[in-house]
Amino acid sequence: MKNKLTIKSRLWIISQEETFLGEGRVALLLAISELGSISKAAKSMNMSYLKAWKLVESMNKASSQPLVERSTGGKQGGGTTLTKQGQKVIQLFKNLTKDHDQYLNQKLEKHLREF
Repeated sequence: MKNKLTIKSRLWIISQEETFLGEGRVALLLAISELGSISKAAKSMNMSYLKAWKLVESMNKASSQPLVERSTGGKQGGGTTLTKQGQKVIQLFKNLTKDHDQYLNQKLEKHLREF
């Protein structure tokens, strides 16, 4: 082969009922963490607030602990924060994705040598 080949694949973690985590959901969690708001995070991703809220709600429901918490009112208004569990889940997904990519590329290299 002239060029080195690699495999690109996407990873999803699913619960019994639906997707728990994927690249898009992790991107939403990161945007919420950075912007402090589901609304702002959704806007930054060209996503409707309703869709973003439903995704957050489904992730919170599937998790043993909430990933995102909302606060209302106060002097500066409400906001949204990523919990420690949310931070752990993001790191878990990043680690699994890295391991997944490494495994697939190792398998590819092995099979290409035999090819």
